Amino acid sequence: MKKYTSRQLIDKLVSFETVSSESNLPLIEFVQSYLADHGVTSKLVFSDDGKKANLYASVGPMERGGVILSGHTDVVPVEGQPWDTNPFQVVEKNGRLYGRGTADMKSFMAIALALVPKMLERGLRKPIHFALSYDEEIGCFGAPSMIDEMAELLPLPMAVIVGEPTSMRIINANKGIGYYTTTVTGFEAHSSQVDRGVSAVMTAARLVTFLEDMMLDNRRNLSLDSPFEPPYTSVHVGVIKGGTAFNIIARHCSFDWDVRTIPSETPRDYIDKLNSHCEPLIKQMKKVSTACDIVTTVNVQTPGLKPEEEGAAELLCKHLSGEKDSEAVSYATEGGLFQKVGFSTVLCGPGSIDQAHKPNEYIEISQVKVAELFMSKLIDHLA
Repeated sequence: MKKYTSRQLIDKLVSFETVSSESNLPLIEFVQSYLADHGVTSKLVFSDDGKKANLYASVGPMERGGVILSGHTDVVPVEGQPWDTNPFQVVEKNGRLYGRGTADMKSFMAIALALVPKMLERGLRKPIHFALSYDEEIGCFGAPSMIDEMAELLPLPMAVIVGEPTSMRIINANKGIGYYTTTVTGFEAHSSQVDRGVSAVMTAARLVTFLEDMMLDNRRNLSLDSPFEPPYTSVHVGVIKGGTAFNIIARHCSFDWDVRTIPSETPRDYIDKLNSHCEPLIKQMKKVSTACDIVTTVNVQTPGLKPEEEGAAELLCKHLSGEKDSEAVSYATEGGLFQKVGFSTVLCGPGSIDQAHKPNEYIEISQVKVAELFMSKLIDHLA
């Protein structure tokens, strides 16, 4: 039965090149084997193509009131980034551990897994559940199937701690995200005969302006006590493609856009507003050609994490850490997915989001030590 230190497991987990475009199975199989060596059975929930998997496992008695420790196994790409060292080999320098995923968020998982022997030795009264997902970085695609199964099969947990890099601060709210592609189909004609065609490019431009106007309305009507930055739902168009030549009325144009919602709203609200706005436009376009259309497809839609009144997860983390306050973040996480099925959820993990996704990503060793102490207190609390 091999035991690992947190540092050894950080090294090991970072060494798996689990960029979202690649399989995470080698990492998952390592974790499954490690847990099995300690007598802990784990369950895999595979992607449809079988190339990726979530893993969940329980240490301790199958009782209500346990704690789920959640983390995603995938990392963002390193291509095109000016790394000073091998991104998938941890390098220690000046009190920091450098490597892709050290902050976001393999260190959290490594620290928790390294303490499995202590969990077993202490004899938990309430279980600690592990939940490792895939494809969080490209839209939280992996976690829902695992969360649904856990909600069905596991005793109701007291709390979920999602170990996103929060510098061990307690985060009780994050924005939701929707990522969409809107495709406009117009009708081609010579540009000198604008009355005989429908420009997909010019129609798309009007829609982009409409989306920005919605965000500007949010900015004008923002709540001064909102904890987010920016303190309102944002809407952004990142990519637009269309047209053939300057003198051809464009038949096709598409644009990719995202919306990041405060917890009182949902991403779906904004696609509904856009669709309603498009209805009279489509009717007018079809008078020129019935082939004209505007279609918006959903690429990603993940709910935000809402603050909970006297939430068990938040109270637990405050008790363990000694922190009195909680905060909100504007990036999306899997937290809202756990909360959606009725689990009290917060974010709390080592490392800073300021280092995530960057070249030379790192975590401070001091953060690892703080997280180790936090996890040890959690074990004592449940033992």
